[in-house]
Order: sequence, then structure tokens, then C-alpha cells
Amino acid sequence: MNNVNKLIRAVEIILKVLIVYGTRTGTAAITAEDVAKQLRDQGVESRVADAKREKIESVAEYDLIIVWSGIQMGRWTSDADSFLKKYQKEMAGKKVALYVNCGSAVEAMNTNKPGVAEEARKKYLEEKASKYGLSPISFGFFGAIYNFTKMSWIMRKGMESERPRLAAISRETEPGVYDTPDLDGIRNWANELLSKVNMQPFAAAGA
Repeated sequence: MNNVNKLIRAVEIILKVLIVYGTRTGTAAITAEDVAKQLRDQGVESRVADAKREKIESVAEYDLIIVWSGIQMGRWTSDADSFLKKYQKEMAGKKVALYVNCGSAVEAMNTNKPGVAEEARKKYLEEKASKYGLSPISFGFFGAIYNFTKMSWIMRKGMESERPRLAAISRETEPGVYDTPDLDGIRNWANELLSKVNMQPFAAAGA
């Protein structure tokens, strides 16, 4: 079965997708909505939920759950992490994908730091999945949107020295906001995610 047929078959199988995100400065919210749009364009019903502001009563009705977090000071947001902790047992029997936005994913930001991306991917995605007993069908690992107008003062102080580099390698979409995510890469990831859904059987009802 070629990739196009796999994608079509995956869309036929998936009924509902839940995308839960945790964000401090808005990056995860923007990219989560972009992925949701990509999935909806493929005919997939997708709900986007802010882990901090929206109360999720159950994950039972969703066939695929994507949990998303921005990374700051080497940590997931507490809200996204709490969601994983709360629903780890339920998600163990479902299709799950984990995604993070972080500076370590941007090669141009780490030219003098060999191995930083691989280490970050392992820490923020593989180890997080292992901690909660999850076996994700996919990991998303992309750059962040650096919003200096919404950063805490200590984060802004720490990032100020990187501002010239950010200005050189990314788009300043508005004053103080630097956009480093690879949007085409993120959209391709969303499409590949649908294809991967078809490669693994769904958990039996009641499992």
C-alpha cells in the first residue's frame, strides 16, 4: 500500500483526535492549531485543548491523542505534564503522539553544540514517554516561537544575548517575536502521523 492510500485509509479509521497543549508564551498554541487545521483538511475531526484552561473529563472518545508542550529552562510545562500523569493509564491503550517546541531543535541555533538536538529529543520525548509508560507512534520535535514580550523577566534576560542570532535565522513576525519552527516540516509531520496510525491496530473496545 503506497503512502497516499495509507493516508486515505488512516483518515477512514480515525474518528476523533485530541490535541492537548501546554504553553508559556503561546508557541505550542499556535503550532497545535496549525496541526489541527492540517488534520481537519484531511477530514479528521480534531479538538485542540489548552491543558491549563480547559477541563478534559475523559479521553475515552478519542482515537489519537497528541500531547504538546513548549520547553523552557529544560522542562515541559507543568500543565501538559500533569495531563500525561493524570491520563497515563487510559492513554497506554490508545494511539499517542508527543510533541515539543524547543530551541534545541533548531540547528542554526546550536551550530557549536554537537549532539544537543539528539540529547534534547531523548530527554524531552523518549524519556517523558518512558516515565508514563507510553509507546507513542510518533514524536514531534521542532523549533519554538520566541516571544520576548511574553517571557518572564529572567527568561528574557537569559535570551537577550541570543536575540541577534534569532534575528538572523528567523522571521520577526512582529516586534520582539521570532518565528523559528519549520512550518512545512510540522505539516508534513501531521500528514505522516496519519499514515502511521494505519500501521498499528487500535486497542479493542474496553481494553
